[in-house]
Amino acid sequence: MGNSSGKGEGDEEEEAGKDGDEAEVTEKKKEEEEVEEELPLGVEELLESGDPVLDLSYRKFKRLPSRVCGLMHLEKLYVCGNSLRTLPDSISQLQGLRILALDFNKMEDVPVAVCQLTNLTRLYLGSNRLMSLPPEMKNLQSLRCLWVESNYFQRFPRELYDLPHLKSLQIGDNRLKTLPPDLCRMEALRGLWLYGNRFETFPKVLLRMKGLEILDLDRNKISEFPSLRRLRALRLFSYDHNPVKGPPEVREEVLLVGEGAAEFLEAREARKERRRKAAEKEAEELALAGEEPVIHGILKNGSSKQATSEAVVTAEDTDIKEEEPLVKEEEEVAEEEERDEELPVTEYDGEELEYDEECVEYETEELICEGEGFEYEGEELEYERAQMDYESVAERQIKTMHHLLHSLFGFDTAHFTQSSDWQLFNSHKKDFTKT
Repeated sequence: MGNSSGKGEGDEEEEAGKDGDEAEVTEKKKEEEEVEEELPLGVEELLESGDPVLDLSYRKFKRLPSRVCGLMHLEKLYVCGNSLRTLPDSISQLQGLRILALDFNKMEDVPVAVCQLTNLTRLYLGSNRLMSLPPEMKNLQSLRCLWVESNYFQRFPRELYDLPHLKSLQIGDNRLKTLPPDLCRMEALRGLWLYGNRFETFPKVLLRMKGLEILDLDRNKISEFPSLRRLRALRLFSYDHNPVKGPPEVREEVLLVGEGAAEFLEAREARKERRRKAAEKEAEELALAGEEPVIHGILKNGSSKQATSEAVVTAEDTDIKEEEPLVKEEEEVAEEEERDEELPVTEYDGEELEYDEECVEYETEELICEGEGFEYEGEELEYERAQMDYESVAERQIKTMHHLLHSLFGFDTAHFTQSSDWQLFNSHKKDFTKT
């Protein structure tokens, strides 16, 4: 009897526990339904708009509204700055998504359902609580741009090796101390942001990243940089806030941001200006030398025929014997000029054509001396100098940065105003993305 009564009590406790679990699940469902019902003002209209771009950023969501997962027409979804810890599995239904922004949330792991969105080209996961990436990331074969800045990565995520089209990787403000020696396997990579990590020496593997165009190593502890001249594709290198006194050696076309960069760029611009002026002066001298018609004239075939026929008529009307000494003298002069100036002999109808300055007509109307900044027409020398561009090195630097970011990654950087705007890469990614 005692055993049976004990079993009965146990069954009752188990049933009570089940009832409690069911009540908790029901309560959670009710909470979810309440949340669904209490959509922030204006969200209902957004969900019903049919727009392929949906921005639910900074709406204080703790979970993504389930209705979002039914919007099959979506191409871009922004849910930044909420309190999301995960996403519903049904998000994987949105196979049309190309851009997904999940930054500034509370995610400790990348939802596996996100890795099933195989058409994603841009994924923003910055400012979360990530320490690693799931192996399912390899499913995102179309991914071109990944931002995982301001997380807790201590090791470089090798899962990215399996993304053949990844061009832009933002992994700044993490805890990286080294890079894997086989990082050069990421051959498609064009922009790499490593600022705000814990590098004490320059990662040598970067010297083998031949395709890199933008490299950012701001705010590390690197005291010495090697020559970066072997990085032929490099266009922008940022090394600010490292314990170095000057920039590394780079190729002529590379813009620099960091200690001593402004002076370096100004000196380089001055050298370029001196070379430009020297080239202009040389071209000027060549243009002046172009006044000698024998050297730079363009002989007209029609005019030469007319001059030759006129010379023949003149020879027939005058005494041939009197002309012979003159012809011989002219021939001797021509020979001397040929020896001194090494002029080519032009043959016409099988006979040597003598240059007679009175008879030969030179085309000067279309005579153009090839040289930058001036044009030669006839005997008048005209210099059309381009207006000097006196914009500062910093302005040129920013313009080039804008051009690179726009052409490589599609960012709209029109509102950038100064070099410190690099910090904007840590937020507002949707503003940089083409809509």
